[in-house]
Amino acid sequence: MSQPDTTPVLVGVHQVLQREPDFNAAAEPLELMRQALAGAIEDAGSRALAESATSVRVVRGIWRYGDPARVLADDLGLAASIETGITPYGGNMVQTLVNLSALDIQAGKHDAILIAGAECGYSRAKARKAGARPKWRDAPGTPTEFGEDAPMVNDHEFARGLKMPIQFYPMFENALRHHLGLSIEQHLERISDLWSRFSQVAADNPNAWMREPVSAAEIRTPSAGNRPVSFPYPKLMNSNNSVDMGAALILCSLSAARRFGVAEDRIVYLHAGTDAHDTYFVSNRDNLYSSPAIRVAGRRVLELAGLTPAQVDHCDFYSCFPVAVQVGAHEAGFDLERPLTVTGGLTFGGGPMNNYVMHSIARMAEVLREQPGSKGLITGNGGFLTKHAFGVYSTEAPEQPFRHQDLQAEVDALPTRELDERFAGTAPIEAYTVMYGAEGPAEAFLSVITPEGSRAWGRHTDPHVMEAMTREEFCGRSVKLDGEGNATF
Repeated sequence: MSQPDTTPVLVGVHQVLQREPDFNAAAEPLELMRQALAGAIEDAGSRALAESATSVRVVRGIWRYGDPARVLADDLGLAASIETGITPYGGNMVQTLVNLSALDIQAGKHDAILIAGAECGYSRAKARKAGARPKWRDAPGTPTEFGEDAPMVNDHEFARGLKMPIQFYPMFENALRHHLGLSIEQHLERISDLWSRFSQVAADNPNAWMREPVSAAEIRTPSAGNRPVSFPYPKLMNSNNSVDMGAALILCSLSAARRFGVAEDRIVYLHAGTDAHDTYFVSNRDNLYSSPAIRVAGRRVLELAGLTPAQVDHCDFYSCFPVAVQVGAHEAGFDLERPLTVTGGLTFGGGPMNNYVMHSIARMAEVLREQPGSKGLITGNGGFLTKHAFGVYSTEAPEQPFRHQDLQAEVDALPTRELDERFAGTAPIEAYTVMYGAEGPAEAFLSVITPEGSRAWGRHTDPHVMEAMTREEFCGRSVKLDGEGNATF
């Protein structure tokens, strides 16, 4: 079919990796964004197209810039009146921003939009080890906010000590293991095999941070270089945030792409997108091994694109931890045995915090260009398996204009659970994890389902019990909580 002039397309992508050992000599995130944007302009083959952009948008990172998009716009010599934007935090926000930008282009609000993001976790870690802080500029300003921000932890969870991904995600993993009826050893073999296959994809990705394949046995076995972090995850099952990586995308209307001479083999069409979130607070999830938002929004994006999972040639499921991939694939209807990443994931491809998905989209564009007509699915995940965004891409034009849905109302109608902040009594363990310190197990966190069907959080510190938790199945066992969340067996 003939495509409307306002059909949104992706025409330029680029990624930057920096491995400068001297943090004083390393480029800051804003410079990596500038380099990535320059590369994306070269990839699109038209500086004039970039100079016609009327919006520059940046994915928020772990830095203090006020309006980094303004600096990028000034560097390109764009008009002072140009719109500059920034997102809230969240690993979903790149795909959400692409969805919003595609809608803006389709509605005729903008003809070309530049998107960039970068993190320098590698340089920052080196500076921190030296007792210093990187000297990054301020980039003051107040840009337009794209996307809604919301707290991911409530006061009670915070008071119980639950506030980090390395605490929540392993609990999801253990809940999933129990739900699947697998032993600890069987499950470790399952997820380490999955992660080993991700490492093999990274080996073939020229922009991956770690390009040496790692065996399943190495991934699941604690060692000097693979210390246990939070049961069942050693270091090699965690997102690798110690990376200096930047990426950029150029979106425009189909008419702008053709007007500015973008080659047809550069054009990637956006077929469909969806967004939804699970309950912001983990305390209110119906269970800890599934995601209603992924089930609804992940399946709907394929319906909007007129595809089944079997018709998707390439996919990249957000991969901060193995459980995110397993839940994401299952809920969206994908077999765990098929390839589920084009980058190698956040452990091996690299995990630049909120900006990972910009790298997965850039890599997906490269893969789709190499295989014209193939279809690709991108997923994003923010918070604690909380905020989700999806996009379908192809070099083949869609049969109908870009379609997008926000599925929140449908997700909100699904079952949730109450939190009992003062529960005292005996109840079965729903999920748990053991956190490690320098000397071994340091504390265990656990979730129980009370006799009334509410959720309550507990904590335990006995070293012998914690050691047993890593060898024996504790999900389903009864535990006694006092009103302060202290657990006794």
